[in-house]
Amino acid sequence: MDVQIFVQNVKEFCKKKGVKPTIACEESGAGKNLLNHIESRGSIPSVAKVQMLAEYLGVTTSELLGEKKEPTAQDDGLSDGERTLMTLFRQLTPDQQEMVIRMVQAAADKL
Repeated sequence: MDVQIFVQNVKEFCKKKGVKPTIACEESGAGKNLLNHIESRGSIPSVAKVQMLAEYLGVTTSELLGEKKEPTAQDDGLSDGERTLMTLFRQLTPDQQEMVIRMVQAAADKL
């Protein structure tokens, strides 16, 4: 865990929420002096405190910890219709998939 990234992220999410970090830490139950202990003493927060703070701020623990996010289907740039089409396409047999590709190619050629 990179505590500097954690502290920076807590401060950024607090700013977005419009609350001071000490207030967020206190109201979440993580402890009013949590960030001070981390910054001055090099303490590492418990999993429970990270979870309480993340829940209070409305973010995931991964976001708060600055973990890399794997792309999801929602991040692929496809519309809902395209995503549905892909889901259905993947359920077809290889022969059926080839047939659909030929049909779509024929339709596209007519444009």
